[in-house]
Amino acid sequence: MNAMNETVEIHKGLAGVVADYTAISKVNPDTNSLLYRGYPVQELAAGRSFEEVALLLWTGELPTPAELEEFTRLERSHRALDPKVRAAIDLLPATCHPMDVGRTAVSVLGANDPRAEDSSPEAELTKAKQLFAAFPAVVAYDQRRRRGQEPVPARTDLDYAQNFLWMTFGEEFPEDVVDAFRISMVLYAEHSFNASTFTARVVTSTLSDLHSAVTAAIGALKGPLHGGANEAVMHTFEEIGIHPDEPREQAAARARAWMEDALAQKKKVMGFGHRVYKHGDSRVPTMKAALDRMVDHYGRHDLMGLYDGLEQAMDEAKAIKPNLDYPAGPTYHLMGFDTDMFTPIFIAARITGWTAHIMEQRASNSLIRPLSAYNGPGERHL
Repeated sequence: MNAMNETVEIHKGLAGVVADYTAISKVNPDTNSLLYRGYPVQELAAGRSFEEVALLLWTGELPTPAELEEFTRLERSHRALDPKVRAAIDLLPATCHPMDVGRTAVSVLGANDPRAEDSSPEAELTKAKQLFAAFPAVVAYDQRRRRGQEPVPARTDLDYAQNFLWMTFGEEFPEDVVDAFRISMVLYAEHSFNASTFTARVVTSTLSDLHSAVTAAIGALKGPLHGGANEAVMHTFEEIGIHPDEPREQAAARARAWMEDALAQKKKVMGFGHRVYKHGDSRVPTMKAALDRMVDHYGRHDLMGLYDGLEQAMDEAKAIKPNLDYPAGPTYHLMGFDTDMFTPIFIAARITGWTAHIMEQRASNSLIRPLSAYNGPGERHL
């Protein structure tokens, strides 16, 4: 390495680098709360619909009743699975990861949107709303086709969370299950300059279109160090062994032994730790409470035994707390979602945050183009 490079300070992973301003979300270090446009997310999850939270992220304010009614009409009119999207999905092997399906579906939707190249604020907001409405049908259809089931048409008499579950399973769920799903969507909706959101902003900074930016964000979210962690949590549970009739204490003991062995082998255990939170992920208590209700609803205290055993062993050994993916994975499992569908559900939620950031980036744009410090061979000649 030459002398010039020795003086360059490198921020691997851009850790600690402040890249831009955002008015969309932040973590308040004083309260350890994630704020959406200033509102603590746990307060929004306690009583606001996902549709209201989406409008808050896009516009900066919670909607009036009239604004919510107008958005509800638009969203429900764009829920059906686009035939072109279905045809594209059918060309993909059922062995590919569902994230590949989600990425392809957004590309197809963008390619067929007549306003794809219109980057005016009005067009961008309309595209964001329609993508929000259309994506649940993609997740639902993909799970059903992998199971050899026919698609279930969308319903316009159900809210977003109810309809998502209806299209996926073809049945109406009890209120407490629907509410747990709604809570997960609110909690996953936005999280500042995370890897996928920053990817979306980088693509937007080139003046590319909204669907291209979302497609790129999906590629970033697919990685297990980001969105794929909720799937990895259930794979961990499966590796330990899931026995529905097992007593909670027995499951906890097996999980604790597994964790102790994994840490001794220096394995990376997904679902724990977060770069932003120093005192635990502020979203976890809300999601954990929803998981507790699902465990009681389905009578699956064995899963909570696995949850407790892993959490306690990690805390005692490393003092590392769970992140949102840790309680979200088992919650989706109890609802009946296949494990590989967990991260596509994350897409459906995070479309709100991504598109809010895309619009914010475009409103005050500067091409994102960092420098690098060269450490290869010096100049040489053939």
